[in-house]
Amino acid sequence: MSGSSDSVVTKLVDRVFPRMPDFYGLINQQCDLVVKSMDVFVTFMETGDIEFANQVRALEKEGDDLKSRNMAILNRAFATPMDREDIYRAIVTIDEIVNYAKSTVREVEVLEIKPNEHMAEMARLIRDGSEALRDGYAKLSTKPMDAEAYAARARKAERNTEKIYRSALAELFNADKHLEALSRKSEGAEVNAMRHVIEMFKSREVYRHLSNAADRLEHAGGILRDIVVQIA
Repeated sequence: MSGSSDSVVTKLVDRVFPRMPDFYGLINQQCDLVVKSMDVFVTFMETGDIEFANQVRALEKEGDDLKSRNMAILNRAFATPMDREDIYRAIVTIDEIVNYAKSTVREVEVLEIKPNEHMAEMARLIRDGSEALRDGYAKLSTKPMDAEAYAARARKAERNTEKIYRSALAELFNADKHLEALSRKSEGAEVNAMRHVIEMFKSREVYRHLSNAADRLEHAGGILRDIVVQIA
């Protein structure tokens, strides 16, 4: 009888004071998926293998499902361990990293270009920053002050990505050899120059998507820092 009574009381208490969802764990699951996605994304940018492109798309869909689930839990939550708005921003921004990875894959396929070393290096930096982001969020529930260093590491990965981005653009828009060939009226110079222009704009689109992915990473790192300030 006592056990049954305890069960009724527990149900009544849970109804009046719902248990707080484990938002730390929920966000950690999103971060784990981001790292998994970026590992596959890096392999695609290093090889151009369509199989890895398909895996990125599948993981992006899985990420959307996780985001939708976490949003629904947040909307129903009676209480949260941190500011509700910060949880919302974390859920959305973490998901956007994978979204931009998928967009990059799509651009590579649609434009029919082969990823180059600049693209692969930018992807590797974003992957490294995603790992730092995951490790930082994993610290929040136990050692929140330790998370700040990981947030800084994620943001640094964005800055390093931007350095590669600017270097890649400078190299991309260097058309001196084509201008020289045109001035000498070399055979095929006009055709080669036109091909260079086309490839230039194709590659720039991919670089831009990678830069945007790095921006989302930096934003997510900033949100992690804000949470640390709030709960530490």
